[in-house]
Amino acid sequence: MTQPCIICVAITGSVPRKADNPAVPISISEQIESTHAAFEAGASIMHAHVRNADETPTSDPEKFAALKEGVEKHCPGMIIQLSTGGRSGAGRERGGMLHLSPDMASLSVGSNNFPTRVYENPPDLVAWLASEMIAHGVKPEIEAFDLSHILMAKQMADQRKLAGTPYVQFVMGVKNAMPADRDVFDFYVKTVHRLFGADAPWCAAGIGANQIVLNEWAIAAGGHARTGLEDNVRLDREHLAPSNAALVERAAEICARHDRPVATWQQAREILGLRAA
Repeated sequence: MTQPCIICVAITGSVPRKADNPAVPISISEQIESTHAAFEAGASIMHAHVRNADETPTSDPEKFAALKEGVEKHCPGMIIQLSTGGRSGAGRERGGMLHLSPDMASLSVGSNNFPTRVYENPPDLVAWLASEMIAHGVKPEIEAFDLSHILMAKQMADQRKLAGTPYVQFVMGVKNAMPADRDVFDFYVKTVHRLFGADAPWCAAGIGANQIVLNEWAIAAGGHARTGLEDNVRLDREHLAPSNAALVERAAEICARHDRPVATWQQAREILGLRAA
């Protein structure tokens, strides 16, 4: 049987606003509703940021707790992945929600350029976030913006700073960081298999118009896919995406073309070695 494809939906992020696309969910209730629709469309992981009422990003643990509670109620079994990204807070504030013990959390293990600034992930902060994830039973998703980040994940795994086989996500198409380059993508896949084993699961995310490109590459190559309004607010040049669910449905259509069944939440938990819901 062809391995099922896990679809992760990144519902909100820190950057898109209602002015960019009215479908971007900002309030906790909007995020829960949007996640539920994406869950029913086939997403088995939700990647979550939280916002203030003025749409600015925050790392407020209380908001994360309310979102986690709502998703657990309305999307039973769905994998909840909280963001420790740098746009939402500074220093250890970025990991202030890890005591909530979500199934997963994002972990950037190195620094790189972003469109207008440096995305700073100093070694001491990376080590602290990783230790908090181990302490609270949270599986990290390694966000690889550069080849060195994959190699750093291997080093951390060998030093037992990460539990189990790292789940690496290639992020391509961020301005001033790694573009969506097919040769680089293929080398990333080869590197993950060389470092972590031929059966190690991995994922890919493309930013903006690169979202559908990376969905296609990842699904065809046997990896897993990320979609959602955090990374891309459009279906195409002329049309805004009407919802997160619509982007999940598009990824599911690509899965069907490549004879990859969409993973259920139960299958996704087994593939990633996560605890039962």
